[in-house]
Amino acid sequence: MTSYRIFRAFAPFALVVSALCGSGAWAQAYPNKPIRLINPWPAGGPADAVARPITQRLGEALGQPVIMENRPGNNGVIGSAAVAKAAPDGYTLLFSHVGPTAISPALQSSMPYDSVKDFAPITQVTSSPLMLVCRPDVPARNLPELIAYAKANPGKLNYGSFGNGSTAHLAGEMLKTMAGINLVHVAYKGAAPVMTDLLGGQIDCAFFNVAGVVPQIKTGRLRGYAVTTLRRLPLLADYPSVHETLPGFEVNSWFGLMAPAGTPREIVTRLQAEVARIIRTPEVAEAYKQSGLDVEGTTPDEYAEKVKVDLVRWNRLIKTMGIKAD
Repeated sequence: MTSYRIFRAFAPFALVVSALCGSGAWAQAYPNKPIRLINPWPAGGPADAVARPITQRLGEALGQPVIMENRPGNNGVIGSAAVAKAAPDGYTLLFSHVGPTAISPALQSSMPYDSVKDFAPITQVTSSPLMLVCRPDVPARNLPELIAYAKANPGKLNYGSFGNGSTAHLAGEMLKTMAGINLVHVAYKGAAPVMTDLLGGQIDCAFFNVAGVVPQIKTGRLRGYAVTTLRRLPLLADYPSVHETLPGFEVNSWFGLMAPAGTPREIVTRLQAEVARIIRTPEVAEAYKQSGLDVEGTTPDEYAEKVKVDLVRWNRLIKTMGIKAD
């Protein structure tokens, strides 16, 4: 057999071996430059509180800085879209949230990304309920009294949300519908400005991630009424669930980590392993627990399934209740 024929015979196999070796070497070399973690919410909000314990530790584990970049707007859709369009090389990640991932597709007529096709799920980081809080001078000490006051004063109370279509907005609209009351919705571009105006007296009430309100409740700057899970939280056992007053009421929020679709599986697997390890360390896990957060650390496949289930769930709920994004 001539040299040319030998080359022709073995060339396809050489290409396969070369590709496999190259892929493995590339994955082992990752990362060799800083990683951007896009947070689609304003700085200072609950997402920051959940992400901060991860970024420094992940950077130390990977040997490269993980730099969080806040890119808010349109209920988290703007920042999420930026990651969907980024190069799938593991250097641009998304601190994902149920709002722009699973809720906005059911509310908005046009989306700049497909939550299933355009992202590579890495891991669900936490899950948590929201809590209904109001200014201390609102004349109601508990949820039944708040509902009674709202019925006697239709349109007098307002509530702030993180934006049209956010979990806080949907929780408020569900409360209005199920309790038969009239609350005025005031939309913001994130949790931080809602908290500023709530503490400043510009708005009356809001649904917040528990992590964002525990300090204010403990100091008496806000009054807590109820959590949005079906059961009470061990951390806040004195506070009932909305379900106890309005049976069937449930809103659960989660944060996670995603990459652009097409990101090499080796990179996704490594990031999942590192983040799951970090959030299960005693220090981080206890910090989350004290903020009312449940640690998750799911596999990429489990997180992908969670997204699919929530897309169906929220779409059905939003259509049934006739909730609009305004």
